[in-house]
Amino acid sequence: MTLPNLKGRVAWIFEDEDFDVDQIVGVKNIKIKDPDELAKLCMAAEEPDFAEKVKPGDLLVGNHNFGYGHPHYPPMIGMRKLGIGGVIGESFSPGYWRGEIAMGFPQVICPGIIGAVSRWDEIEVDWQAGVLRNLTAGTELPIDPLSDSDREMLEAGGIVGYLHAREGEEA
Repeated sequence: MTLPNLKGRVAWIFEDEDFDVDQIVGVKNIKIKDPDELAKLCMAAEEPDFAEKVKPGDLLVGNHNFGYGHPHYPPMIGMRKLGIGGVIGESFSPGYWRGEIAMGFPQVICPGIIGAVSRWDEIEVDWQAGVLRNLTAGTELPIDPLSDSDREMLEAGGIVGYLHAREGEEA
């Protein structure tokens, strides 16, 4: 099985290093569990109509150590509900990375991404070629390869599918 390429527009660029994803929905909303409500809250403090602008497959771009802080799931549950297809970052906080990969949500390390894209650029992550293409600008950057276990987890749709697949191999 191979991972499908990610292709979409850059819906948001998180330029701050050490970005805490709780800010996506606001810390006061971090205990909300309803995906529809979380989706409406995504980036509302920065851009009230963000949820209406996003299209399925759009991607997020983050700076160094994206996901810093406590790895809470609600902000990214809201983003997935909006149809966000994954996050491309300079680097990621380890706890955030592990949690989102375990949820089956693609994360891509791409050094130089912050300076290589603008909001609403059309981009594509080609896993097999190991590159991110900015289709709007006609440029490309190398991406860091996923570990075998992270790739297998994403291919299985997250940790539950991954564990079921492993269980089947052992039987």
